[in-house]
Amino acid sequence: MEKNFDLLVIGGGPGGYVCAIRAAQLGLKTACVESRGTLGGTCLNVGCIPSKSLLNSSELYHKAKKNFSDIGIETTGVKLNLEKLMANKNKSVQVLTKGVEYLFKKNKVTYIKGKGVLLSKNNVVVYDEEGKKISYNSKNIVIATGSTYTSIPGINIDEKDIASSTGALSLKKVPSKLVIIGGGYIGLEMGSVWSRLGSEVTVIEFLDHITPGMDREISKEFQKILNKQGIKFKLETKVVSVEKSKNGTQVNCINNKTGSKETLDCDKVLVSVGRKPYTEGLNLSKVGVKKDNKGRIEVNKKLQTSVSNIYAIGDVIKGPMLAHKAEEEGIAVAEILAGQAGHVNYDVIPGVIYTSPEVASVGNTEEQLKEKKIKYKIGKFPFLANSRAKVNNEAEGFVKILAEENSDRVLGVHIIGPHSGDMIAEMALAMEFGASAEDIARTCHAHPTHTEAIKEAALAVDKRPIHF
Repeated sequence: MEKNFDLLVIGGGPGGYVCAIRAAQLGLKTACVESRGTLGGTCLNVGCIPSKSLLNSSELYHKAKKNFSDIGIETTGVKLNLEKLMANKNKSVQVLTKGVEYLFKKNKVTYIKGKGVLLSKNNVVVYDEEGKKISYNSKNIVIATGSTYTSIPGINIDEKDIASSTGALSLKKVPSKLVIIGGGYIGLEMGSVWSRLGSEVTVIEFLDHITPGMDREISKEFQKILNKQGIKFKLETKVVSVEKSKNGTQVNCINNKTGSKETLDCDKVLVSVGRKPYTEGLNLSKVGVKKDNKGRIEVNKKLQTSVSNIYAIGDVIKGPMLAHKAEEEGIAVAEILAGQAGHVNYDVIPGVIYTSPEVASVGNTEEQLKEKKIKYKIGKFPFLANSRAKVNNEAEGFVKILAEENSDRVLGVHIIGPHSGDMIAEMALAMEFGASAEDIARTCHAHPTHTEAIKEAALAVDKRPIHF
């Protein structure tokens, strides 16, 4: 195998493999080191992709069992085969990871299996599964090792009774009672899956609201909808300990305001309190790569670390831990190395929660605009008044557009409702081009579609919606 490269990427997740492919397309001799044994990182193996498979399957099951009869489709004897459902998820993951391997071959990226460790600014040693080490040289190195779950001090995650998101993706049976510690994106998605499949789900959140960082109005509406779906919430509550008992698991918690203590009995616990950069064992300090006080690798606008030929992207650096953010950074680095003007617009990175209904956002929240002292206008339109959503019996939620008061430029968009994860792309594109609410309002949207709610919300910014 070739030992000298123009670029060596450590980590084969969404950021790393995309960076490697783009660099190879631009003519750089490129290699990618991955220790997992399959490409795609956390996202493809134990994150975004398998969770979306379970979300889709569980929603279909729930609709067949609970909702189809409402629209005249009678279903009897609907059964859950959890083993088959999990097999379908695993097959999807396998097909997609093999697909990334094919893309490496197609683009002539060298795939190196093993754990990469920095020896110097141009030298990486890779330890394979048998412990053998091979040294590789590269003019440039990209660190794209992603993140791993965090826990609460004293709570031991065994991926059986007390699970991280990884364990929650592969439970052998539906727990009768599931407690989720943390009311963020991942916890609520997994809570939705198991709730639909029959679990009694309780979410414990330390703050007084779920989905920290989300526009507060959307967050409140989201919680109301999840409550209606049967998910219970204990807000402003701190988990003190989790203990195993003969009958299952006990979660001991305390209310932050009242100080009252409570013990919740359950079958399984999902710990979903965030993620941290995975930089262990890379030898960063020896090579001179600096980290901040949160353990993230420090980079400049060109994504260079304190060592000029070593770059870092994705979850190991500052910013939202999102696969598509990592991909944009990977492409930017590859293009910078090829002498082009690689760039990431961090103001226009969408985020999506793939529950039902979906929740999507891009740009500023109301709270952020107030903090920045930016004057703004609001346009809102409910899906209750959208004909497509109404006939599909999915009329919960609304579109909310925030526009600058004087210029009318769109500063943020927040959607809770059907297909919002797809709809947010239109708004990201609009914001990328500096569109005003008026620009969106004057763009013809097909009828009847969910996207008409976006047009109506844009009209509402100027207080002139047609259908509400």
